[in-house]
Amino acid sequence: MMQTLSTTIEAKDEYSRGHSYRVAEYAALIAAELGWSSEEIQQLKHAAYLHDIGKIGIPDLILNKPSRLTDDEYNLIKKHTVIGAEILKDITFVPHIVEVARNHHERYDGNGYPDGLSGVEIPIHARITAMADSYDAMNSRRIYRNALPPEMIREEISKNRGKQFDPEITDVFLKLLDEKRVVLHNIRTQEITAPPEADHTINKFISEVVSTIKNQEDSKNYDFLTGLPMRSLGERLIAEFMQEHNGCLIFLDMDNLKKINDVYGHMAGDRALRNLGTLLSRYTANGIACRLGGDEFLLFLPDISAENVSKLTTRLFHHFHSIAEADPEIKDAALSAGLYMCTTSDTFADCYSKADKALYNVKQNGKNHFSFYHQISHSSSDSPGTARDLQQVADALRKSGSYAGALELNYRDFSRQYEYIQQLIIRSGSRCYLVMLTLEATSDTPAHIEEIEQTLSHMEQAIQNTIRRVDICTRYSSMQYLIILFQPVESQIPNIMKRIFMQYYRKAKSTNFLPTYKYLSMAENNMDTNQK
Repeated sequence: MMQTLSTTIEAKDEYSRGHSYRVAEYAALIAAELGWSSEEIQQLKHAAYLHDIGKIGIPDLILNKPSRLTDDEYNLIKKHTVIGAEILKDITFVPHIVEVARNHHERYDGNGYPDGLSGVEIPIHARITAMADSYDAMNSRRIYRNALPPEMIREEISKNRGKQFDPEITDVFLKLLDEKRVVLHNIRTQEITAPPEADHTINKFISEVVSTIKNQEDSKNYDFLTGLPMRSLGERLIAEFMQEHNGCLIFLDMDNLKKINDVYGHMAGDRALRNLGTLLSRYTANGIACRLGGDEFLLFLPDISAENVSKLTTRLFHHFHSIAEADPEIKDAALSAGLYMCTTSDTFADCYSKADKALYNVKQNGKNHFSFYHQISHSSSDSPGTARDLQQVADALRKSGSYAGALELNYRDFSRQYEYIQQLIIRSGSRCYLVMLTLEATSDTPAHIEEIEQTLSHMEQAIQNTIRRVDICTRYSSMQYLIILFQPVESQIPNIMKRIFMQYYRKAKSTNFLPTYKYLSMAENNMDTNQK
């Protein structure tokens, strides 16, 4: 059981696979040289197998980060000792297992963690494991470096005698090194046999492991589903990174997530998000990716050219598309992204705003692709919801029966109603209007996801309380709605929209969003626009 669990933990970190087994074997060599009995050595090995079990509670993004950890990230990693001790606290049939998990990062000089123990205050089993753990770390390849040369490892251990390491244990291990006796024998360790009454304890232990993973979902800083930092931490990490590196800021959105959730259930939607989170961790190995909330993500790729970021984003899109295509329940999932090439002199807020505008442009031109901010045409002084945008929406509605997100209708019903009403107009000469309502940000500072969600809720209520039963509405994009007004007098459209806006302003306390609208006669191609 111990070896199986240690292997499971190490699956989170491809560069530490086999680490726990090697640490246990090195610890056994030291204990044997100290004259321990075979039973004591066996107990030490079983404890050493799970010395890093607390890492199961640390997000993969941090464990596998190739660049220097921030102070916050390092402090989070240090918690694996406390997490491990908590998980193992009820395992009484393996002596010393808790103290090894908790104290194997203590230092002999008292400068270690988590308790700042020194000298013989540190349990002997933990002191031995600390030596074995440090040696294997130096002797193995890591994501941020190759294995160190043997002479450098010996020098480092000798230099830290009485500082990081117990002097006696240091002398023993250096002797083993000099005599070339630090050799692993690939002999399967005898499994420990638990007493019958320990079954409940083992089950409780496994439950604790699962609970530790699940508790990441409630973490303030990390999203358990994707393993990525949440908005508050992610934006701060990206902003700090942008101060030191030129690069590309990417605002990325998963298209059709709500449709997947509504049609196939949230397990399917979660699966799509989990797949995307895994890919983002891989494709931003040298940068940072975070989940802003819902279907929105923010990425920063440092020290990269526009050409290379374009190639990387293309590979990411293709990779995600191939995964989605292979899963019938998430095959409609797609990606849209806005990119902005930034320098260290740019502010985070300005870069964020421009990447967001680039994404907005993508959304208005068919989704499922990406665009750089500099590729957007800025020649028009009109607002982002241009006449061309709404005409494209009208054309798309005639061709497609798939629109994600609905206020009053299911996904395909809105487009079916549109087609039906258009045929009715042709036969009867009735007049109907397609209205696009947009919530435009009034501040350069990005709004928090909670404020955005509250704003959308207020607008949805305002629309539902104002339009008639014969009128229909759907959510079009993250900050837009489409409304079909059935047989109104055209001159009354401004009054209808004014009532919607008045309802909205009564509910909304924030002034960070300005509602605007445009409308198009469904019988004609000319566009009439108004903004309030």
